[in-house]
Amino acid sequence: MDPIPYTVTTKDSTYTVPDALPLAAGLVLFRLPDAMLPTNPRRWRIGHTPSGLGIADAMRREDGIRAIKAITTLTDWSQRADAVKAAVDTDELFAVLLRHDCCMPNLDRMTSNVSNNGRYTDADIERAARAAADEQMDGLELISAMSHTVPWMGLDTEPFNEAHSRILAIANPSEVAA
Repeated sequence: MDPIPYTVTTKDSTYTVPDALPLAAGLVLFRLPDAMLPTNPRRWRIGHTPSGLGIADAMRREDGIRAIKAITTLTDWSQRADAVKAAVDTDELFAVLLRHDCCMPNLDRMTSNVSNNGRYTDADIERAARAAADEQMDGLELISAMSHTVPWMGLDTEPFNEAHSRILAIANPSEVAA
């Protein structure tokens, strides 16, 4: 599906997201704008299109996609928010969402600005490669360390694998060649 503009409604403000993914009737997946909740490491949000309200947060885009597919049968999400709230058992909803590594909106917080979580740059790769070389990490140690630091922890599987391969090639060229 083609991305659509989406307006996020919070108690303090509204934000316009130009590229939300309409994955089911009444449901979108979007990346939180950098200025919105910069201490929330879960940068992907499942939103309710009629209301602009958030339903759940995901660390990775692919988790949000799977979660939307899993909750589409719980109710008609294209209804107004009050009708959805009346029709959905919240415990059941979050039991399904948790199985896909999604949680209530803005539940997780970190002490710094983590709005870049899930994005990486060549500078991030160079920094991780230097750390791996300095600490003489093998591939397993490196991937474990990467998965617990920002911005790596929010990467989907393929971008993570690609970044990891680049880091290994820089940090341990003999290991990669073997």
